[in-house]
This record gives sequence, C-alpha cells and structure tokens, in this order.
Amino acid sequence: MTEQDRSAEERATQDQAAHKDAGEDQPPQEAEQENGAQVSTGIEAAGVPDTAIPELVIISGMSGAGRSTAAKCLEDLGWFVVDNLPPALIPTMVELGARSQGNVARIAVVVDVRGRRFFDNLRESLADLESKNVTRRIVFLESSDDALVRRFESVRRPHPLQGDGRIVDGIAAERELLRELRGDADLVIDTSSLNVHELRAKMDAQFAGEEEPELRATVMSFGFKYGLPVDADLVADMRFLPNPHWVPELRPYTGLNEEVAAYVFNQPGAKEFLDRYAELLRLIAAGYRREGKRYVTIAIGCTGGKHRSVAMSEKLAARLAAEGVETVVVHRDMGRE
Repeated sequence: MTEQDRSAEERATQDQAAHKDAGEDQPPQEAEQENGAQVSTGIEAAGVPDTAIPELVIISGMSGAGRSTAAKCLEDLGWFVVDNLPPALIPTMVELGARSQGNVARIAVVVDVRGRRFFDNLRESLADLESKNVTRRIVFLESSDDALVRRFESVRRPHPLQGDGRIVDGIAAERELLRELRGDADLVIDTSSLNVHELRAKMDAQFAGEEEPELRATVMSFGFKYGLPVDADLVADMRFLPNPHWVPELRPYTGLNEEVAAYVFNQPGAKEFLDRYAELLRLIAAGYRREGKRYVTIAIGCTGGKHRSVAMSEKLAARLAAEGVETVVVHRDMGRE
C-alpha cells in the first residue's frame, strides 16, 4: 500500500469516527407523520417505564346523551379529565401523564363531534397507544332519538351537526359518524331512561372500584350581617348561643382562641348541638353519596362570623375529618370587623 493510500484510509477512518461521535449513525427516533410534519409520540423513546404509563378512558357518544355528566363523575373519582381534546393529541397527553411521576395516573378524554375535523385521527391514535402498552377503555354514551330530541328542545339549543336542517337530521348524521367507534367501545351506556343520578351510579359502579366514592365537605363560618353564602348547601345558626362579643376580655379574639372556644362550648346547648348536628350530617352524607353528590358546603353562621360560628366550625370539621370525610374549613368573615 502506498503512502498516499494509507493517508486516504486514515482520513476515511477519522471521518467515520467523527460521524459516530455526532450520533449520525444512530437510528432516528420513531415519529409519526402528521399533516406533513414529524411529530414525536413515542413513550418508549422517552425512557418512561410501563408502570408509569397512566390509565386512559375515552368518553364519547351522542350529543345530549350525558358525556359531560360521565366526565364529571370521573373527575370526582380523581381522574384527570380533558374535554374536547383533538384525538391526535391523546398520545401526547398520555406521555405527559407518564412523565408526571405518578401524579397523573388516570386520564379521561372527552371526544365528540365538536372536534370532527380531527375525528379521523382517533383510530390512528388508538393504534399508537395500543402499541405502547397503554391501558385504555372507550365509554360510549347512547340514547334514543326521541330522548335526544326532547333534551335538545328542553334546552333550546341546536344539534351541533344539524346545520340548516332539523334536530333529527343532526342526530342521524352523528350516529353515522360514530358508528365504528360505538362498535369498538368497551362500555356502552344507554341513557334514554336514566336521570343524572342513575348515570353517575353506573359510572361509579364501573370506575369507583371497591372503594365508595368520597364525600368532600367545606365547613364555612360566616356572619349573617354580611349575607348568606351563595354556595351553601346546609346552613346552621349559632345565634342561639350567648355572644362572646359582649364579654370585654374575649371581644378582641376569635373563635380560634382557646378561651373563646371554651366559653362557647360551656354554654347550654352547644355540645348537644355539635353531637346531634354531626349525627344528622352522617345521615345526610349517606344520602348524598347515594344520589351521586360528592361535594357539600356546610355554612355555620353567627352575627359577625368572628366568635361562635368560628368555634363551632372548627369543632364540626374535626368531627367530620375523624369520620373519614375530606374536610376543608373556611372562615369567610373572620377579620372583617
């Protein structure tokens, strides 16, 4: 081999090493072709273990059949819910959930005809998710034509696909558009004869597991002179107890102060009210759960929302929390004086 040949061979070896260092001989990352652009959707390429991939539920079905109610039910059960997400973005959403280190373990996506220009991408997205070992279920909400017409007429809104035609024309067009998806559904719920509570009960039965859905309570103290809380489900009046405002040494303090709380609960009827009201709330809570209500605001009022209502709210919230109710305490008017 001549000196010139050896020099050419050495240069070729050096070029090959440089290309390898630059990663040019590495296989390209898997990507999908989306409208002429390369869009990466590979969960495996991101190095995310299968155990971190969130569970996915896709909610779809006929407009007016209860998609929003089904989505709200899953949200109450702790799912991360995204409404009207374009199907092409579902793999991206799952990948983001997988990167959340377990903070987003269950994702529910509502897909409907409002995003019909993206609807053709749904099948491709589902196939992509299946190849990446994503556990997914499709819930399809169905209803009869008569029931859907009544619901649209009751809210005086057009069907999203009726255009210049009638409601029944929009319903027929939507059924045709969703025919294949309905056939692929893992769960079909006919809501023709169901009310909101019955639909929630069916969703709870499918997704709540063995645990009963939690009831979350907000206990809010307030002053009647500032008005009733507009979001209160239950209201109790503490003005039957003597007012610490008229005790000079207690007036500057609030119901969070131990002396004020002791004064309030040493009054006749205070402890009895707490015991009996807590018992009443247990009865109400059981009924709320049966009816699918997951949030309750309990308002406890006194004149100014500073002493009696604050002390009672704290005790009542502690009682509810001890009984397993997720409870938040809010003192709306404390400090307004």
